[in-house]
Amino acid sequence: MRIVVTGLLGQYAFGGVTWDYIQYLIGFRSLGHDVWYLEDSGAWPYDPVGQTVSEDCTYNVNYLAGMMSEFGFGDRWIYRNGADGKFHGAGETAARDLIRNGDLLVNVSSAGWLRDYDFGVKHQMFIDGDPMFCQVGLLDPKNADYAARVRAHDSHFTFGLNVGKPGCLAPDTGIRWKKTVQPIALDCWPMQDDAVPDRFTTVMNWASYAPIEWAGKLYGQKDLEFEKFKQLPQRTPQRLEMAMGQGIGSRRPTEELRALGWTILEAGEVLPDHRSYHEFLRTSKAEWSVAKNGYVQGRTGWFSCRTACYLALGRPAVVQETGWSETIPAGDGLLAFSTLEEAVEAIADINDHYAEHQAAARALAEQFFDAKKVCADLLEQAELI
Repeated sequence: MRIVVTGLLGQYAFGGVTWDYIQYLIGFRSLGHDVWYLEDSGAWPYDPVGQTVSEDCTYNVNYLAGMMSEFGFGDRWIYRNGADGKFHGAGETAARDLIRNGDLLVNVSSAGWLRDYDFGVKHQMFIDGDPMFCQVGLLDPKNADYAARVRAHDSHFTFGLNVGKPGCLAPDTGIRWKKTVQPIALDCWPMQDDAVPDRFTTVMNWASYAPIEWAGKLYGQKDLEFEKFKQLPQRTPQRLEMAMGQGIGSRRPTEELRALGWTILEAGEVLPDHRSYHEFLRTSKAEWSVAKNGYVQGRTGWFSCRTACYLALGRPAVVQETGWSETIPAGDGLLAFSTLEEAVEAIADINDHYAEHQAAARALAEQFFDAKKVCADLLEQAELI
């Protein structure tokens, strides 16, 4: 099949974002398909150097070209500048031919709306990476155009492993959501058994956007959940090192967190690209992380791509429960917590049985997140194979 993956790899030229999208391309290619990357979000380019939106897409195009070359996709990519509508990479003719004559369009996390194309592509697949927030947004009358575009897809997937199940608060949108997880290209994340610094880490943003309201409740971001656990360094001798964005309005309480014992690193400075992101995870002993308040309150079953990358490296993870343990087993290599006491106990468990947790972490990655398996499952659930 000729498969077109959309994303924001060029728009947000950061390490974690790169891995979010490139691993779909790698996964589908590993199945023998002809895979292309098309980025046409309609957005003006974001310049990470100037930290501002700009009409100049030079940085974005150069970054994208480098990534496509490094991962072996050559010229099978297109970037359209939202500021002037110009196409880069393989160009406009190739882009329009892909959407007119392709076999599958994979719209990852609402990244590609392709407003002025002649659609003939045989199957359109939508992948929701933000459960609870996505479903509430689809029911908001102000988002009628967005909802119509989502519903126009032929199949709909979500990282919310519990969406549609009893106990999950994500509202019914009338869409039959199929379940999926982020694909991890295991060859890019080989098992590590070397000595590492004694630090539990994560990569996160304090708050990515404003809370939403549904059925009389507010559903917010990681800042709300982190507050519940900010005393953690007082309860464990384990070094806790966070590469953390300051969030909307730069409201992260940096000095307070440092005074409590957290090591806070500026994510934009220490993780400028996919290589430094990979190295940060590789040189961590394990991960400790919270999830967005909306994922937790909504009991969505969301699970992080970042955490799956830690697991692939053989780095155990202690992550907040969102309901994911109903699908992905917790206890060996991957531990869930909902309370401060559970977080303390899980960290101690990792440290007391580290080698066993390392092996179990890699085994979980191979079982649940292998990009070839995940992408094959997408095609099977969509009835394309």
